[in-house]
Amino acid sequence: MTSAASTQFPSLEAALKHFFGYEQFRFEQRVIIENFLNRCDSLVVMPTGGGKSLCYQLPALLRLGVTVVVSPLIALMQDQVDALNNNGIAATYLNSSLDGMEVRSREYELLQGRIKLLYVAPERLLSEGFWPFLSQLHQQVGIAGFAIDEAHCVSEWGHDFRPEYRQLHCLRGAFHQVPMMALTATATARVREDIVQQLQLHQPATFVASFNRSNLYYEVRPKDRHSYRTLLHQIKETLGACIIYCLSRKRVDELALRLQQDGVSALPYHAGLSDQIRATNQTRFIRDDVRVIVATIAFGMGINKPDVRLVAHYDLPRTLESYYQESGRAGRDGEAAHCTFYFSYGDVSLVNYLIDQKSNEQEQNIARQQLRQVLDYAESTVCRRQIQLGYFGESFPGQCDRCDNCCHPKPLEDWTIDAQKFLSCVARCRERFGLVHIIDVLRGSQKKRIRELRHDQLSTYGIGKDRSVEEWKLLGRSLLHQGLMTETTDGFPVLKLNAASWQVLRKQISVQVAIPDDLKGSSAMATLGQSGEAEGLLEKLRSLRKRLADAQGVPPYIVFTETTLRQMAQHQPRSLTTFGRISGVGSRKLEQYGQAFVDEINAFFDENGLTSVSATSEDIAHVGNTHAITLQLYQQGHSPAEIAQLRNIRQTTVIRHLAELLETGEALNLDDFVAPERQNAIREALGKAVSNRLSEIRDRLDKSYTYDEIRLVRGAYRREKSV
Repeated sequence: MTSAASTQFPSLEAALKHFFGYEQFRFEQRVIIENFLNRCDSLVVMPTGGGKSLCYQLPALLRLGVTVVVSPLIALMQDQVDALNNNGIAATYLNSSLDGMEVRSREYELLQGRIKLLYVAPERLLSEGFWPFLSQLHQQVGIAGFAIDEAHCVSEWGHDFRPEYRQLHCLRGAFHQVPMMALTATATARVREDIVQQLQLHQPATFVASFNRSNLYYEVRPKDRHSYRTLLHQIKETLGACIIYCLSRKRVDELALRLQQDGVSALPYHAGLSDQIRATNQTRFIRDDVRVIVATIAFGMGINKPDVRLVAHYDLPRTLESYYQESGRAGRDGEAAHCTFYFSYGDVSLVNYLIDQKSNEQEQNIARQQLRQVLDYAESTVCRRQIQLGYFGESFPGQCDRCDNCCHPKPLEDWTIDAQKFLSCVARCRERFGLVHIIDVLRGSQKKRIRELRHDQLSTYGIGKDRSVEEWKLLGRSLLHQGLMTETTDGFPVLKLNAASWQVLRKQISVQVAIPDDLKGSSAMATLGQSGEAEGLLEKLRSLRKRLADAQGVPPYIVFTETTLRQMAQHQPRSLTTFGRISGVGSRKLEQYGQAFVDEINAFFDENGLTSVSATSEDIAHVGNTHAITLQLYQQGHSPAEIAQLRNIRQTTVIRHLAELLETGEALNLDDFVAPERQNAIREALGKAVSNRLSEIRDRLDKSYTYDEIRLVRGAYRREKSV
């Protein structure tokens, strides 16, 4: 079985543009695809919206034979197959929604070699009746590869364990020469190890993308008697689709009804509804017939709706991993979106009750540890992303400017002496106990266990009576979040010292603690502005997209994503040639929809007596020099965030371009990005720094200074010194 890539297309980028309409790959998509084409196993961990499916879809089109995709969710299968078919790609699925005649018809198409991608649920794949067909398919057509989607389901440590996934290792025994790719959006190091072991991946290349979803704004609000009005206001202020998560079916039904009574087009979704009602509600939501879906946490994992602008957890999420996954339903198109968590200690009591109902003690311990991690997140005063990414083992410096704690920081106090007391107590207790026990010792508790362990004889016993339990908890969590102490994750959580802990104890570094203000919520959220003309055109394009989608019986984003529509509104292509240059417009979609959209754009300009944007703006995606593109957009008045959106690149990449342009002497106004007084402080730190490393410079400044600011001023500073 040989690759057809070299004979069909001059490059992988050419194939990408032909089939999917994109100019370039994201993250390590190209390397992952090459690895799969070379018949090697892979483990791909990439956050929601990161482009996981492309990693197996494109190689499937460039190899002989059919690629089998194992997916646990019927809705996700149907959605992906619809999207592929709309791009002119032969794909199909086999699941319980089909009758016998339709299944036989699709199996015939597969055996004739007319299908490139087959989506199948693990239950069907493992059934006795399907196994002979799979063997026949391999003999007649050839299986190019297996893609195991939602691979975290194989692990008991994952947030959505499914026992049938544990049996998928049989694929390796029966088809040992066929490459396998395991994909998931969320997996800790332990879950990743479990995936490799359980699926018997052979020396897999592992690709772990950053878990940072920079377009999402995270906030925690108190849940009280005013919360419903706050949520209602949020929904009405949100321009786009919303998902509201609740713990119970009853709460879902009550909230959906109340929203309907207040004039919001909302529908419920949970397992208590009939299959027909659930499917209808789901379809109406993804096709934009209703704007809000209120659901239990089971909903959403199989819905590829990219333009969700708000995800609100009206009840407590079960784990931090599931919260990341569920909130990640927002902004999959890369546009700005909002994630709100309404927090109440009453919900904590309910979840504790549910944990107590578990019969297995180990399961109870795991669930309690996961609950405590959720509470740490909710109560924290540090950067929300720092906690989220740290959970997945990814280091993040904080100050993301896209969460409530960073945008509305709490006042800082120096708690170095108390931190030394705390860490000293951990050491005196020989690093064998958790947070509660350490606080008991510090506060001089008379508990029987303290006396039995003779911890009332320690030098740290009772030295923290001047602080309340809540204050010590705040400090303990802050030390963990700042990396000044660690905690075990296998079973009961035990506090451990690390190198940074000893730096605190030796008075080499100080400890600053953000003081909470009762978790007052924030509604601040950065949005990207557009001209009134572009917004008007965007609405016209959305209406056209909806009409075309309804005519085909597919969701609107199958026609074009919101990001692609925004590029049309921004660049305003008035011919098929320029329309074909928009990112997301492939050859099939250009042929199928191009003329309709070009006509709509031209009609909009004629009706409003407008002239189109310059050719340079329209052809921006085809300018050769990437720095020159960024410079052009800056000169047209766009902010770094807007440039990143228009170019479909990270904002940090735009900042790097601007910094390098400043260093080469381009006429950029540094004041557009960094306030003059902050420039002065950064210049002073640069003058004292031994090296030019960003981390060293930031260490000489207070934590309000971002790496972006430092990078930009450093670029200008270097230019000044070189002249």
